[in-house]
Amino acid sequence: MHQRIHTGERPYSCGICNKSFTEKGSLKKHQCVHDGERPYSCDMCGKSFKLKGDLKAHQLVHTGDLQYACVECNKSFKWSGQLKVHQRIHTGDLPYACLECNKSFRQSGHLKAHQRIHTGERPYSCGICNKSFTEKGSLKKHQGIHDGERPYSCDACGK
Repeated sequence: MHQRIHTGERPYSCGICNKSFTEKGSLKKHQCVHDGERPYSCDMCGKSFKLKGDLKAHQLVHTGDLQYACVECNKSFKWSGQLKVHQRIHTGDLPYACLECNKSFRQSGHLKAHQRIHTGERPYSCGICNKSFTEKGSLKKHQGIHDGERPYSCDACGK
C-alpha cells in the first residue's frame, strides 16, 4: 500500500465522480460526500458531520482548546499542522509549485485547485442546473441563486 505513494497507483475509484484513492477506506469515507448522510452530531450545538474526525475537530470550538500558538503573532490553532501552514505567512515559504506555470502556494490543496485551470477539470457540479466549477466554494456561492438566499446587503441602501 505504501508503494502506491511512489507509483501513483490509485486502484479504488468512486463510481459517481471518478475520484480515485490508494486505500479502500479512503474511498468509503469519500462516498458519503455524495449520499448527503451526516451521521455524526455535536451534543453541544446539534451541527452534524459526515466524518467522525470532522465532529471531533468541531468539538474543540466548544472547549476553546487552542494549544498551538504562533511565536510571531500569537495567533492560536487547534492542530499543529494548522500552525505550520500559518507560519508560512511569516516565512514567505511557498513549498507547492505548479509544474505548468511555476506559480507557488502555501498549501497543497491550493496547488491542486490551481492545477484545475490547466487540466480543465471541474469536479463540483450544481445538482439543479449542472453548471460545474473548479472549487467547492464557487459551487456553494452559485447554489445561492437557486435557493433565493441573499446573505449580503448594502449598508447604505439595504439592497
